[in-house]
Amino acid sequence: MLIFFNKLSGYLELPHSPVTEFTFYLVLAVAYMYIVALVSFLMYRHPENRYFPLLLANGKIASSLLSLYLLIVHQPFLILIVNCLVDGLIGIVAFVFYKKLKRTNT
Repeated sequence: MLIFFNKLSGYLELPHSPVTEFTFYLVLAVAYMYIVALVSFLMYRHPENRYFPLLLANGKIASSLLSLYLLIVHQPFLILIVNCLVDGLIGIVAFVFYKKLKRTNT
């Protein structure tokens, strides 16, 4: 994925993100994506539960804000810009679902 975004970065005159071998952070990323998939599945299976969208919103907004922070203090890698926007949007949508469920359950 980084190679793909690095190719796009060249067209946008942005620096390339370093591509490294297997690291511990890959394990953390896969575990995070597993949790996101599980919470999304639980939202599908139990749409009445208002806490699943809240958990998803918190994870995605945290990911988005961390990407924004790294953009500001490190370098403007395209992958960070895309992650900030996509995860931010998913987080906002999940939070809207949470608020909607909270209103209907009270």
